[in-house]
Amino acid sequence: MDAESIQVKRVKMSANLPDAGKTVFAGGIETNYHDEGSGRPLILLHGSGPGVTAWQNWSGVLPRLAKNYRVIAPDIVGFGLTKIPDGHEPNIKSWLAHVTGLIDALELSDVTLVGNSFGGAISLAMMLRYSERVQSLVLMGTPAGEFQQTQGLGDSYSFELSREKMAEMMTHFPYDPTIVTGEMIDARFASAAVNSGIETIRKLQPKPSDDGSPATVRGVPLEQLEKIEAPALILHGREDGVIPLDVAVRMHRHLKNSEMHVFGQCGHWVQIEKEDAFVQQLENFLEGRAKL
Repeated sequence: MDAESIQVKRVKMSANLPDAGKTVFAGGIETNYHDEGSGRPLILLHGSGPGVTAWQNWSGVLPRLAKNYRVIAPDIVGFGLTKIPDGHEPNIKSWLAHVTGLIDALELSDVTLVGNSFGGAISLAMMLRYSERVQSLVLMGTPAGEFQQTQGLGDSYSFELSREKMAEMMTHFPYDPTIVTGEMIDARFASAAVNSGIETIRKLQPKPSDDGSPATVRGVPLEQLEKIEAPALILHGREDGVIPLDVAVRMHRHLKNSEMHVFGQCGHWVQIEKEDAFVQQLENFLEGRAKL
């Protein structure tokens, strides 16, 4: 099969994926996103990893949150169905431009950013650069400061496209690997077949060392977090094997106006592994902010 035929096949596949939502041009980038509910705007920013999309990260909680809020969940440029335009370099500057472009395109104000992992890192950077656009932060499994690259992060960097590799990688995310069903694997593999996201992941993460020693991951410097005044809720799985709990504890110490909840028997997928408790913690935080 030639390259043109492969591209045509991928376009047809993407049209049939539940990951496909609405389309908007955000910062000049054709962006796939989901938009449900009305009221106070929440922007859900997904994590990284091969085959990740907004739908893969948020489909379980999106309709629940949409009962009380306007919930917007985009595929960040370089992931899912938001392709990298020609000449576009995936980096923190371009990701921030993409998110601010989305806020402008949808005419939003006073948003709450709900960031999962990589999406949490973008949320922190948004607050440092564009604090006037963001009212509050909810951060889950978020990298900050410096820490040793975990096996979970290293596996994402070296991922090769196969269903078997996808299944192996996904079982490293939750505390209980049996929650990863065949349907979940098939869904994420289908999105990876359209866009694996590997090019973007390898810009985002350090290359694992050849000698087996851990590479150093560098998130937003901890001293910069002290500049953030906005309220922040930190949610983290005690057994998170991708972003260690110690990373979240350090972040909590440097964010002046933060509160933190740690979920026992929970890995990197707080919103999936602890869905009910996640929704409750998020709504309690948001309603508490509304009363201040």
